[in-house]
Amino acid sequence: MSTIAQILKDTKSGMEKALEASKRDFAGIRTGKASPNMLDTIKVEAYGSLVPLNQVAQVSAPEPRILLVTPFDKGQAKVIEKAIRESELGLDPAHQGGVIRVPLPSMNEQRRKELVKVLSKLAEDGRIAIRHARTDARDKVKKLDGVSEDDKKHAEKDLQKAHDECIGKLETLLKTKEAEIMEV
Repeated sequence: MSTIAQILKDTKSGMEKALEASKRDFAGIRTGKASPNMLDTIKVEAYGSLVPLNQVAQVSAPEPRILLVTPFDKGQAKVIEKAIRESELGLDPAHQGGVIRVPLPSMNEQRRKELVKVLSKLAEDGRIAIRHARTDARDKVKKLDGVSEDDKKHAEKDLQKAHDECIGKLETLLKTKEAEIMEV
């Protein structure tokens, strides 16, 4: 049987995981120069399932404006190239002799605004995950037997407080990343 304290602890943990996932997603949005983790959000069809790009290839940034993707299995190069091209990142990879070169387009004002939109969508996904954790916990608290209504009300207030703190952290991350992207 769950207790209110355990439900709160699990919920806070779930909210922190959602925040960390958003942080990782934000890291994949590029600012001014190439970073291997820019491609972390890309999934590749490999061996019958979707797997993260970094599990089928090594990604490096030999130059500030170029990413180099080296597939572990050369037969996967076309599939990897297609996955990068079809991602929301707006990149145009080129397959050359077993490696995939991904030149990064220069960041014009329109491209910056597009990236901010992608960032906003990722932030909304994070907010949804945080709200979902709160809603699940609220339902668990309501179903608890042998707990007074006052304790349930206090638990709901604690859940709301944890939710608000997590959303606040997410908003701070979003504002910081937006400023980074819009910086010329």
